[in-house]
Amino acid sequence: MARPLRFRHAPGRWTLDRVRRDVYADLDANLGATMSHPWYRQPDGYDARRFDMDNGDTALLAWTDDVAYWVGNTETPSALWRTDKIALDEAPPELTEWVERELLAELHEESPWLKPYPTLSWFFLPVFCSKDGRETTRAFFAEHAAGFPDASRDEALDFYESFLATGVFDPYRELMAGKLGTSTSLDLVRMSAAMGEFNAAKFLHDAGYAIEPEAEVTTGHSLDFRVEKDGRVTLVEVTRPLPPNRRAANTPVAAVRDTAQTKTDGQLERHAGGAVLFVDCSSFPDDDWRAVLGEKPELRHRPAVAFRVRPDGRVEGYTKGSVPLDLPF
Repeated sequence: MARPLRFRHAPGRWTLDRVRRDVYADLDANLGATMSHPWYRQPDGYDARRFDMDNGDTALLAWTDDVAYWVGNTETPSALWRTDKIALDEAPPELTEWVERELLAELHEESPWLKPYPTLSWFFLPVFCSKDGRETTRAFFAEHAAGFPDASRDEALDFYESFLATGVFDPYRELMAGKLGTSTSLDLVRMSAAMGEFNAAKFLHDAGYAIEPEAEVTTGHSLDFRVEKDGRVTLVEVTRPLPPNRRAANTPVAAVRDTAQTKTDGQLERHAGGAVLFVDCSSFPDDDWRAVLGEKPELRHRPAVAFRVRPDGRVEGYTKGSVPLDLPF
């Protein structure tokens, strides 16, 4: 599975002749390519070209006399194979801004339903425009409402747009966007589980907590979040059970118990306690969630929180044990 979209940083002397010889000729021979000027003016001090492949792939190259930056969702020309990869936000800011403007314009041309959601489009750009995941990640939002049952595409997009617009995850964009994956296969289980972390983060942010993803702990691994409020730090691990109609456990309560047990026997057991387990039931339809909320089953770990969010912002849930967090239930 390919990584999210990244730059290749290529020091050395670059000229238009070298670009034609080492980049365009390679792409055209292997894929069929057109080299043209970019859609938007490149940053001052750079020359740049756009490459459109016959199979729909796109790439951009910008260079000065002594360095080039390549980004694309296509095969890498052999002249750039041994170059270093860097995240989009690790390049010079003016270059990143130009590349993102180019790619966002293409994204919105290809998927106009994303245009009303500029923050979500920008945040997930590294996967929406990735080599292997550009179709599957877009389909996850467009056709599966990002894992929400009984919700429309636009309801789900409104929900995540409003959360991402807070900027909470801006410093962690590559990490968090990358959790969706960049596979050519649409994996609803993995993608929905990834959005469970966004649901928990929105829930905690709305409760007034500062959030840091992938908190390292003394056992040598990481938990999903380190959250802090009024000087009090809490570690949070998130899990998301499949709804009963998509798993062997044929009741909502069994689905919640089994998923919590798996997490408790694994990562939380190695951590030796101290973290709060969040069980995101946002993939459960109304009837299944009502059964869970009515019984409030044990979650195999304490402290723990079972919760469900809806795209309109409603949150319901219950706790087990002494949860050291200020929650609305």
